Amino acid sequence: MHHLRSMKSQQRGLTMFGFLFVAVMLIFVAMLAMKLVPAYIEFFSVKKILNTMGQESGLKSRSNAEIRNDFMKRAGVSYVTVVKPEDLTIDRRNGGLVVSADYVFRSKLVGNVSIVVDFSASSDPNATSAQIE
Repeated sequence: MHHLRSMKSQQRGLTMFGFLFVAVMLIFVAMLAMKLVPAYIEFFSVKKILNTMGQESGLKSRSNAEIRNDFMKRAGVSYVTVVKPEDLTIDRRNGGLVVSADYVFRSKLVGNVSIVVDFSASSDPNATSAQIE
């Protein structure tokens, strides 16, 4: 009898409820990743497009329509669908030019639960979202 008690205290493992809890958590994390990773990939594409545009020397001499058209062409190549050319904010203050895009990504997760992420990208690498507004 003493031998049976010592074996029971040495047993280790995962209970069925513990396994189900871990499985549900892993599925939830995988669902979040499947929804958020494409949004961040697209955000980094928008950021790259705006940074590239900001480094061009002739950007200041272009009209707003030309800047939006240039963005539309670059966004088409990079498969950017969330930000449209009319969503761009073009700021020509202090002799400089800053092109920025502030947008919201919204995706359904389960039922009436959604994920909402705010993104802000700018052609000025030193600008923060507070400076852009």
